[in-house]
Amino acid sequence: MSLDPVNGGGSVERTLQMSRYLAKSGVECTVVTTDVGLTSDQLEKLQGQGADVVVLPTILKRYYLPRVLYSRIDRIIENVDVIHLVNHWTLLNALVFQRAGRLGKPYVVCPAGALPIFGRSKIVKRIYNNIIGKRIIRQANACVAISPLEIPDFKVFGVREDMISVIPNGIDPEEFEQEDDKGFRRKYELPDAPFILFMGRLNAIKGPDLLLEAFIDVIRSAEGFPYHLVFVGPDGGMLHELQARSVREGVENRVHFLGYVGGADKSRAYRAAGLLAIPSRQEAMSIVVLEAGISGTPVLITDRCGFDDVAAVGGGMVVGASVEGLKDGLIGMTADPGALKSMGRNLEKFTRDHFLWEDMVNRYLQLFSTIIRSGPV
Repeated sequence: MSLDPVNGGGSVERTLQMSRYLAKSGVECTVVTTDVGLTSDQLEKLQGQGADVVVLPTILKRYYLPRVLYSRIDRIIENVDVIHLVNHWTLLNALVFQRAGRLGKPYVVCPAGALPIFGRSKIVKRIYNNIIGKRIIRQANACVAISPLEIPDFKVFGVREDMISVIPNGIDPEEFEQEDDKGFRRKYELPDAPFILFMGRLNAIKGPDLLLEAFIDVIRSAEGFPYHLVFVGPDGGMLHELQARSVREGVENRVHFLGYVGGADKSRAYRAAGLLAIPSRQEAMSIVVLEAGISGTPVLITDRCGFDDVAAVGGGMVVGASVEGLKDGLIGMTADPGALKSMGRNLEKFTRDHFLWEDMVNRYLQLFSTIIRSGPV
C-alpha cells in the first residue's frame, strides 16, 4: 500500500528486496503501490532493479484509498501469471482481490504479521475483515507466513495448514557493508561510549517504552553501567512520551533519539552498536534481526518476535516482553564484551546460512510455479 521509506516499516524493505531478486532471477515483476510517502529515490531504486512500478494517486491518504479505474487494474492483472498481496489492512489489496477473482487470476497473500488486530483503528479493522478481509485470506491460492508463529493467525481465519507456506524475510548482505564508527557518532552527535541500539517505529507495538524503563532500571541497579541507549526510527506516537520520561528520570544525556536513519548510515548504526534490542510486544518476524545479524551485531529480543532461534544459535538472548525480562537481558548480555562479539559472529553466520534473499526468492518461485500450474482456487 506504500513504499514510504520512513513510515513503511519492514514491508517496504521486503518489497524492494524481493522485487530486486525476482528481477535478477529473470522474472518480470510489476509493483503496484500508492503515492503515499513515495520518494523519487525509492521509485528509481525499484526501476533500476528491473521492476515495473505502477503508482496510484490517493484520495484519502490516511486510509491509502487509491483513485483508480477498474480498467487500469484489470490491464495490469491480465498481464501477470500470479499476484502477491503484501500486508492486510489495505484497500489496494481489496481492490486487486476483487478484480483478480473476476479475471480468474491466482494470488498469494503475505500479511507479514499484520493479521492480529492491534493498535489504532480497531473498529475499522473489524469492519474491513467482515466486509472483505476474511475472504481475501480464505480464498487465497496460498498463504505465506514469515515465521511459524504466524500460522495460528491464519487458522483463526479458517485457513487449512496445508495452504500455508513458511517463507521468512530475507536480507541482502550488500546493503549492510558500510562501517564508520567515528563518522557515525560525529554525524549524530553521539559520545564515545558503547550503546544499545533500538531500530524501528516509536510505537507501542514495538515496545520502546519497555526498553527505556528497563534501561533506567539497569542504570539504577548496575553500578558503573557504561552503555547509552540510542533510538533510531520515526515517531509512531511515542516520541514525546519517551523524551519526557528520560528527562524526568534524569537520563536524558544517556538516551538519544536520532529519528529515521536510512541508507549507508543504517549499516553504520548496526556496526557501531554493542547490541540491538528488540522489545516488541508483537511481531511475526523482526526484519531488523536479520539486518543486525548480517552486520555481526548480537541481539536482545523478546519472545513475541518470531525469532527464538537467536538464543539457540548463540546470537543473543530471548526474553519475555516485559521491563523485567529486558532488564535481565541487558545485564546478562553486557556483562562480558568479549561474549558480545562472539554472539555477533554466531548470528552473522546463521543469517548468511539461512536468510539470504536469493534463497527466499527461489522458495517463492517454487510456490508461484505450483500455483500457476494449479490455477485459481
